[in-house]
Amino acid sequence: AEKHAGVSCVTASMDDIQFEEAARVGQIITIKAKVNRAFKTSMEVGIKVTVQDVLTNVEKIVSVAYATYVAKPVGGGKIELEPVKLLSTEDHLEHTLAIERRRIRLGYEQVFQNLMQESNKEGDYCNSFEEEDAVSTDLTHVQSIELVQPPHANHHGNTFGGQIMAWMETVASISASRLCCSYPILKSVNMFKFWGPSVVGDRLVFNAIVNNTFQNSVEVGVRVEAYNCEEWIKDQARHINSAFLIFNTVNDKGELLTFPRIKPTTKDGMRRYHGAIARRRIRLARKCMLSAKEDKPSDSWETSNQAYVSYSNVAALTHLAAKPGWEITSTLDDIKIWTHEEGDVLSFKVEMQVKIRSHLAFSLLSDFTFRQQWDKHFLTCKVLQAVSEDEKIYYVTSPPMTGHKPRDFVILVSQRQRCKPSEPYIVAVKSVTLTSMPPSPEYCRSEILCAGFQIYNDNSFCKVCYFNQVTSGVMPYLAANLTGSSKSIEDTALECIKFLEMKGRKY
Repeated sequence: AEKHAGVSCVTASMDDIQFEEAARVGQIITIKAKVNRAFKTSMEVGIKVTVQDVLTNVEKIVSVAYATYVAKPVGGGKIELEPVKLLSTEDHLEHTLAIERRRIRLGYEQVFQNLMQESNKEGDYCNSFEEEDAVSTDLTHVQSIELVQPPHANHHGNTFGGQIMAWMETVASISASRLCCSYPILKSVNMFKFWGPSVVGDRLVFNAIVNNTFQNSVEVGVRVEAYNCEEWIKDQARHINSAFLIFNTVNDKGELLTFPRIKPTTKDGMRRYHGAIARRRIRLARKCMLSAKEDKPSDSWETSNQAYVSYSNVAALTHLAAKPGWEITSTLDDIKIWTHEEGDVLSFKVEMQVKIRSHLAFSLLSDFTFRQQWDKHFLTCKVLQAVSEDEKIYYVTSPPMTGHKPRDFVILVSQRQRCKPSEPYIVAVKSVTLTSMPPSPEYCRSEILCAGFQIYNDNSFCKVCYFNQVTSGVMPYLAANLTGSSKSIEDTALECIKFLEMKGRKY
């Protein structure tokens, strides 16, 4: 971070950290970090930690994390950061997805508050915890005090964020151990925030308490306050860090142990109890959305996972477009068709040269209610939910093919403005599940795994690239084209160009 900014940098936050493997004494740890993207006054740094066993040479990923840093200039004010130089395909991918991760960070608090409103109904604070073995949360409270000394700080005198995290893990693990009578294993860290700095000479007070237990895991909340000498005497604390740490524990056979239920005894304890449930819903949604399994059904569109469904939608299209090995199969005037095979997965790309400005093409292609005017595979299309300016959910029906029922789709369309002229506009499409729109016997409910548009500026014209990862629901409409007995893809592309150029002339 400091290499990129040229000045001192401080950590502002860490995205949720998942620990896939434990590093042990005698193993080799490799840590790689690089700046993925510089925003105006902050930057995202990607950190990959791997561990290698010296006896077997097997290397495993411990964790992949993303930290947000801000530059700390001498004196006041902020420093506007220079753009990152992108050298590889991986650099371009991470650069694009950093914007999506930033959207998740900025929207996390709102998602959390929405979930809390769902759970904190009138009367919740009067819930009774009747289990006889429920443990009072008061018994899990642990406090620790540390003095920041020179080895704990960087060359500017600011306490290392990693040192604070290590102290937080220690006090949190003691809190968790009071429930399991064993040694807890840290599995993830959520909502790690740096609210302010601490320096050499400060006293740091760590307060940890169990918020909730979930069968085989426990969430411990940790709050860190800092005092200098004068503040210590006056009892004026500075809140500098907060985080939620999730632990589990195993027996001698490596089997997960069950945690006892806990019993909140105060209104604040009940708030933390429900907060842990909301965070767990977000955590599970994130894990599900980012697991990238090809055979899983479409993601449910719920309060807890909307940000991650949107992220996976844009990320899937970005990864598909960046894959190497695309082979051109057809060229017709301003249209090129490419295919990509990876195992049993077939994808195709249609590249179109269109004589209108890229921003106009983006505006027209991101509104799927226009799709019926040029795509014969769209029989009807209506908006089910206008979630935001960038996210809409549509219900689409397609005409029947010979021997098949008509098909219908519930799709999420995520549109993204380009951040600079060299980047494309993005319109990403994937199927989602809505409880308000269950399958109907009249139609065969079908899935879109990954599809959408990337629109590039090309002088006064633009290049439109359409991508589709072929599924069984889409295959009947493409089979004849892919075998060469039909030109339906080319015909649809020509209609798309005609529609865009005709509409473009009206603006």
